[in-house]
Amino acid sequence: MKVENTQVQMRKGILEFCILEIIARGEVYASDMLEELTSARMIVVEGTLYPLLTRLKNAGLLDYTWKESTSGPPRKYYTLTAAGLEFLHQLRLTWEEVQDSIRIIRQKPHAAGSLPAEPLL
Repeated sequence: MKVENTQVQMRKGILEFCILEIIARGEVYASDMLEELTSARMIVVEGTLYPLLTRLKNAGLLDYTWKESTSGPPRKYYTLTAAGLEFLHQLRLTWEEVQDSIRIIRQKPHAAGSLPAEPLL
């Protein structure tokens, strides 16, 4: 079993949450999202992002507007809907619960001879 496979699955599991967090700050262009996700070491490609944005839009969580661009064709800028804001609020609560659960599990004393967990940041 390769650790990279599990790491990829963990990142995929929180990708939707990260995208909604980015959009919650204000309208955003998809390539700006890709850039921010990449700089945060969330490896995402256009072939992953665009279908996810479409799915979130179809679920009523996102909306978009077209805006003219000085460097090419019009651009699609995404914003959260009221339902998207509520959805994100619920994800934030879940994220806090997951962090608490992991902290509890990692802080439990280790048996003699076992390796201690690395400290949480």
